[in-house]
Amino acid sequence: QVQLVESGGGLVQAGGSLRLACIVSGHTFSSIAMAWFRQPPGKEREFVATIGWSGTFTYYAESVKGRFTISRDNAKNTVYLQMNSLKPVDTAVYFCAAPPIGKSVGGLHRSNYGYWGQGTQVTVSS
Repeated sequence: QVQLVESGGGLVQAGGSLRLACIVSGHTFSSIAMAWFRQPPGKEREFVATIGWSGTFTYYAESVKGRFTISRDNAKNTVYLQMNSLKPVDTAVYFCAAPPIGKSVGGLHRSNYGYWGQGTQVTVSS
């Protein structure tokens, strides 16, 4: 059974930082790309960042480029999202995502991901 469990969300002032973590079990973590998405209040879930299986490849949404960093520790089956210079528009529920069993990548579209965490709330106050 594949499980993704996020942690690290919270309330922070604009300009502050948070680090999200997502622990994955039941999947071949070290051989798959991982991604972070977010869902702002009243809006659809949107792509934030993705990282390749080795950690060498990363790709970010324009809105977070230069402020957020995605990374992974394959020994701990964990993917991270370091968020710096946070803005009120970053307020959202953040989800980590993994591709379906048998696939190693998911890309930018949420429909390509088969497994999701429960989400962690990030609130940025002005």
